[in-house]
Amino acid sequence: MAMPLLAIILGLVVLVWSAERFVDGSAATARYFGMPPLLIGMVIVGFGTSMPEMVVSALAAIQGNPGIALGNAYGSNITNIALILGLTAVICPITIHSQILRKELPILTAITGVAIYQLWDGVLSRLDAIMLIVIFLLLMGWTVWQGMKQRSDAFADEMNTELSSQPNIPVRLALFRMISGLIILIISSRFLVWGAVSIAQQLGISDLIIGLTIVAIGTSLPELASSIVAARKGEDDIALGNIIGSNLFNTLMVVGIAGSISPQQTDPEILSRDILVMTLLTLSLFIFGVGMRKKKMISRSGGILLLGCFSGYTSYLVVTTFA
Repeated sequence: MAMPLLAIILGLVVLVWSAERFVDGSAATARYFGMPPLLIGMVIVGFGTSMPEMVVSALAAIQGNPGIALGNAYGSNITNIALILGLTAVICPITIHSQILRKELPILTAITGVAIYQLWDGVLSRLDAIMLIVIFLLLMGWTVWQGMKQRSDAFADEMNTELSSQPNIPVRLALFRMISGLIILIISSRFLVWGAVSIAQQLGISDLIIGLTIVAIGTSLPELASSIVAARKGEDDIALGNIIGSNLFNTLMVVGIAGSISPQQTDPEILSRDILVMTLLTLSLFIFGVGMRKKKMISRSGGILLLGCFSGYTSYLVVTTFA
C-alpha cells in the first residue's frame, strides 16, 4: 500500500508541475509565432489546466481501466463546482455576470444533457465518443471566432497584461519546456494511474470510486490555483469561466478521447449518482445567478453550501463503498 500511495502523491505533484510547464512553454511558443493573446488564452491557457484530466483518462483507457477514465472526468466536474468554486467563493465572493448566464452556462447545461443521453443505455460507444470530440471542435471554433470578433473584451485585455508581464524567452527554451512538460506529464500520469489501480485492487473497490475521488481531486488542482488567483484579483469572469471551460473540456474531450480509445459498458451509478450530482451542481449556478440579491453572486454562504455538497457527496461515496 505504501508504494502505490507514494506513486499517487508524487504523480500528482509532478503532474501539476509539468502541466504548468507545458502551458507556459506552449504560450511562449505561440506568442513567438505571432498567435494573438486572446487565442493563447482560449486555446492554450484556458484548456491547458485540463491537460492532467485528459492525459490521465487517456492512459487509464489504454491500460483497460475505464472506471478511472470516466470517474476522473465526471468527478473533476463535481470537484470544480462544489470544491473549487465553493472554496474560491469563501475566500472571495464571485459575481456572476449576465453574459455567463446567457451564453456559457446554457452551453454547459446542454452538453451535460448530451452526456445523460449518451449514457442512458449504459454504453459509451466509439461513435458516442467521436460525436463528443466533434462537438468540442465545433464549439471551440465558434468560441475562437466570437472572441476574434470582440478583440477588446476583458479576457483579451487580461491576457495582454499577463503575457506582457512575462519575460521573453528564446523559442528553443519555450519548445523545450513545452515538449519536456508533455513528456513528464505522461510519465507522472502513468505513476498516478498505476498507484490508483493498485490501491483500488488492494482495498477491493472499483476503479470508478478512485477516479471520482483521489484522481479527480488531484487533477483539478490547476483549476483551484487559477480560480483563486483570478477571484482575488477581482476577475470573477475568468475565475468562473475557467471552471465552465474546464467542465466543457472534461465532458467532451476527456470522455471523448477515453471512449474513442476504449468503448465501454458504464456502471449504472455513473448516470444515477455521479452525472445526477454533476447536473444539479451545474443548475445551482443558475440559481446563484438569478437569486434574490440585486447583485448576482456566489456569496461566502453560497460557497459554504457548495463545500457542504462536496463533503456530503464524497462522504456518501466512502460510506457506500466500505459499508
